[in-house]
Amino acid sequence: MKRRPCIAGNWKMYKTVAEATALVNDLKPLVADVRTVDIVVCPPFTDLAAVVKATAGSNIAVGAQNVHWAASGAFTGEVSAAMLREIPVAYAIIGHSERRQYFAETDQTVNDRLKAALAAGLTAIVCVGETLDQRTQGATETVVGTQLDGGLAGLAAADMAKVIIAYEPVWAIGTGVTATPAQAQDVHAFIRRRLAARFGEGVAAATRIQYGGSVKPDKAAELLRQPDIDGALVGGASLKAADFAAIVKAGV
Repeated sequence: MKRRPCIAGNWKMYKTVAEATALVNDLKPLVADVRTVDIVVCPPFTDLAAVVKATAGSNIAVGAQNVHWAASGAFTGEVSAAMLREIPVAYAIIGHSERRQYFAETDQTVNDRLKAALAAGLTAIVCVGETLDQRTQGATETVVGTQLDGGLAGLAAADMAKVIIAYEPVWAIGTGVTATPAQAQDVHAFIRRRLAARFGEGVAAATRIQYGGSVKPDKAAELLRQPDIDGALVGGASLKAADFAAIVKAGV
């Protein structure tokens, strides 16, 4: 099955409103002719409204970097799915390794956030991936499988139409080290097998699985040629319009 690639830029805690608007305005003409790839930018919460306005009428969608599981409540510093939909954004990243590492995100909270995102009609980019120690110990499939099982617990097959999986080896995030195409493909194929066992072959074949981890323009094309890699979750390179556009075009 030919899956439509999705290239998403995770801006992390970079860009003021003015900088975010300028970046999007630089990016729009560079990708205006791309029609076969879903393009998503995920700025900080403070930039979302401005970026949604700046991308209006373009082929660039907007996502948030996180979403809370509750509809409302005394959760200082958190943002609900309903708040995001009103802006409106279309995507949300859930369970990024930095959230797991620095903010005590667990498979359970990933699952709770995912269910809230889906209930609000957002498309969720659910992140999984192993550390260098875990890979060295041969535990990649155990770790990734556990994260998948926990993060997707309680979902029905139909729910997966709004879920993208992002495999992001923690050892490759922000390090300049990219998994080789073969390494990435091996884990992506494992993820697809795991999805097939859980939801059936049809869902597994239709689900998009992105690669994330120091994705650069010069490496993107080879990664995206792998049979089970359906796009990229891009960090640092998404902060430069020309670099992100080159990765988007590698997916065409």
